[in-house]
Amino acid sequence: MVITQKRSVGNLGEDISCQFLRKKGFVIKDRNYLKKYGEIDVVAIKDRKIHFIEVKSVLRHRKNVQNNKSEYLPEENIHHWKIKRLSRTIESYLLDKKKKIKGGLESDWQFDVIVVFIFSEEKTAEVKFLQNIMLV
Repeated sequence: MVITQKRSVGNLGEDISCQFLRKKGFVIKDRNYLKKYGEIDVVAIKDRKIHFIEVKSVLRHRKNVQNNKSEYLPEENIHHWKIKRLSRTIESYLLDKKKKIKGGLESDWQFDVIVVFIFSEEKTAEVKFLQNIMLV
């Protein structure tokens, strides 16, 4: 299987996101939960709440460089059809896991987005954590 640069950047962004979440006290339960109609990048738990997290990763050459284009916000790339697919996948996850875990699973959950800006020249990254996004 050939891994494209886009997939490679995405994998790196997810790894960075998981490190970030662990430092913030989250426990990572699942990564890349896949159904035919959608995927959840990261499932984490903190304070008995399930967090379904979409990770958006952006590769930039250098930090603090002004672009001639308007600033691209990766979180704006979560369109209506993506939200519908995520909602269905979250519902599937909750049903699957409740069947597998005696006594049920935490019922309180939220949807979050993590944006990871990866700066290739400096070999650094910045994380933006957007919490409790409404799925409508």
